[in-house]
Amino acid sequence: MQGGRGWAESIGTVASASGSGPRSGRLESSLTIRPIGFLRSGKGVRFKTLHQPDEAASETNVLELTPAPGLREALRDLEGMERLWLIWWFHRAESWRPLVLPPRGPAQRRGVFATRSPHRPNPIGMTPARLLGVEGLRLLLGPCDLLEGTPILDIKPYVPAYDAFPDSAAGWIDTVEALQARPPQYSVTWGPLAREQGEWLRSAWSVDFQQRLEEILGRDPRPHRTRRIRRLPEGGFEIGCGSWRAEFRVEGASVEVLRLKPSFPVRFLLEAWREAVPDREAQSAFLERWPCPELALREGSPPTDTRPH
Repeated sequence: MQGGRGWAESIGTVASASGSGPRSGRLESSLTIRPIGFLRSGKGVRFKTLHQPDEAASETNVLELTPAPGLREALRDLEGMERLWLIWWFHRAESWRPLVLPPRGPAQRRGVFATRSPHRPNPIGMTPARLLGVEGLRLLLGPCDLLEGTPILDIKPYVPAYDAFPDSAAGWIDTVEALQARPPQYSVTWGPLAREQGEWLRSAWSVDFQQRLEEILGRDPRPHRTRRIRRLPEGGFEIGCGSWRAEFRVEGASVEVLRLKPSFPVRFLLEAWREAVPDREAQSAFLERWPCPELALREGSPPTDTRPH
């Protein structure tokens, strides 16, 4: 789903409690949900978003409300409120799972209702955001963990007296938080090729995922589906970094990043109808400088100019 769908369009349905099981396409009744606006965060890939907003980050996000009757008046009295709750739709979630693998902590599946996974029966999310200002139908917001084009379903005031319970136990999440508070267990270094590629991406294309990559690998570089870490058949490991990948090796408590490469094959970069490919020009220029045979075009599958039917 793309940002910009109209006020009158439904973005999803909510099944009734009629016995429909996981992944069931059966809906005996439904509720219509309409977005009131869309978030402009500039974060096109999940790798660029933290799992919780970083309050120390210096960033401005914009919630653009749709020009629907009554919405301008609905913003009245927001002045003086420091934070808001955003209720939103996981627009890239395609199915739900009863058990999910959280990105933090050990590789252990948890019940989806004990997590904030996007793979929910009804993919609804909520996040607090600092209100920086109101400009007509645009709300200026501080740091948030939402992707570009996220549909916003509702806005509610954050009331500290009722919404904050800092002493409440959070079960398995408390255990993970305690582990996260420890210093990184692995040291992360960059080999000559990876360092050259990373510096070129930063200087030529303003693409920089080094800090996030080091944070994840420094905590735990072991294979993990949600963290997009896998073991390579020829040895070593690979981690997905949004529209990029990094190959690395592990020796004891040391991780060395060996090389970077695009996530998309050449065919995807050449097909103009694939509008959602992030960093397309940067990836094409990268492959001219550092060819990756595994991403090259294969015989029998030429690029197409139009979307296949």
